[in-house]
Amino acid sequence: MTNNKKVNKFNSQIVPVDKGWAKNSINTTIFRHNSIISHGKYQYLSYYDKEGSVIVARRVLGEESWEIARTQHKGNTLDAHNSISMGIDGTGIIHLSWDHHVNKLKYCRSIVPHSLEFSEQISMTHSKERMVTYPEFYNLSNGGLLFFYRHGRSGKGDLMVNRYDVKSKQWSIIQQKLIFGQRERNPYWQAVVDYQDVIHVSWCWRESPDVETNHDICYAKSVDVGESWMKSTGEKYKLPITIENAEYVWRIPQKRELVNTTTMTADNQGNPYIVTYWRISKDEIPQYHLIFHDGKEWRTLQISERKTSFSLRGGGTIRIPISRPKILIDSNNCIYVLFRDEERNNRVSIAICKDIKKGRWDIHDLTKESYGFWEPSYDTQLWKKEEKLHVFLQNVGQGDAESLDDIPPQTVSVLEWNPRNIFI
Repeated sequence: MTNNKKVNKFNSQIVPVDKGWAKNSINTTIFRHNSIISHGKYQYLSYYDKEGSVIVARRVLGEESWEIARTQHKGNTLDAHNSISMGIDGTGIIHLSWDHHVNKLKYCRSIVPHSLEFSEQISMTHSKERMVTYPEFYNLSNGGLLFFYRHGRSGKGDLMVNRYDVKSKQWSIIQQKLIFGQRERNPYWQAVVDYQDVIHVSWCWRESPDVETNHDICYAKSVDVGESWMKSTGEKYKLPITIENAEYVWRIPQKRELVNTTTMTADNQGNPYIVTYWRISKDEIPQYHLIFHDGKEWRTLQISERKTSFSLRGGGTIRIPISRPKILIDSNNCIYVLFRDEERNNRVSIAICKDIKKGRWDIHDLTKESYGFWEPSYDTQLWKKEEKLHVFLQNVGQGDAESLDDIPPQTVSVLEWNPRNIFI
């Protein structure tokens, strides 16, 4: 398929790929790690089509023509939790995990490197694979992968971590209960592997299936590829991490519109940065906030100046006027936060802070069009390698409690943007 790029005044370009399911946000939910990813000269993205088939598309980076493959696998597109996540190991084998909301692990991989032909479902480790949600792949510098997922339910779940060895082509469990909910709560995490292969994880706790019971932000890191974990102070955790022994980096009470499963990154010095949203007090409007470690202590900065209020209550996927955000940091320590907000007509927007000491945020729209209930995900490997931003893009609906919007299939696209252009 050959396509024509659309270019706007901020020099972002939109490259269409194909039509995909759009009645809910399953193709654009925030926890798709990864929805789009590159390896070598190729870039891949995945999505569900209107029949619920898992589609994987491939192109040569820089080109507009995509090769599109419908795999033999399908998912339940009626539940926006059941998204597709991809990883690519150092040999070019594509790993897929899809269609999860407290159900048996669905996992496969490409037959050979860079192939769009996939195996049937296979197990990873044959253990703790019956109640899987939120599958996420993370790349290691040695070509291996990490696989994070929740085992259990909302309000009663634990964070699991598996590791893939490219030489043996085998997965192993490295943490069965890295963060342990004690059958009374569960962590909703975000993670990043930095340039030194340090794994950073932050999370909020949820006390029940109701989102209004989210509270507090906690932190842990590993310098030995997940074998042991410590606090930002260097104090070693006695595993598993629980509500009693966790490092609390920012205290946020329940019923403050604290959203779960957002974003984090780390700068070149290994300092962690977390972005989420909440209300500082009961009477204020929910705002995006940055929580970061400056090398000495945890600090926070408000990013947005929103004018309209909303409430987070109930279970399941919720129709929310703003997206959960994604954060990136470049080699000059310039910070970028991707988001969507009804106050900005649901365009793809980006907040930029060139100097964290000054704390000033400039906000730009990268699209003219509205993208409904889209949430951001981007090509993490391309950003790490070249600091170019390629974002998975689709106009999607989303109803409360897994209800659907009557929207026909919408175009899946890639938004391409070079941040250097905005400083010219």
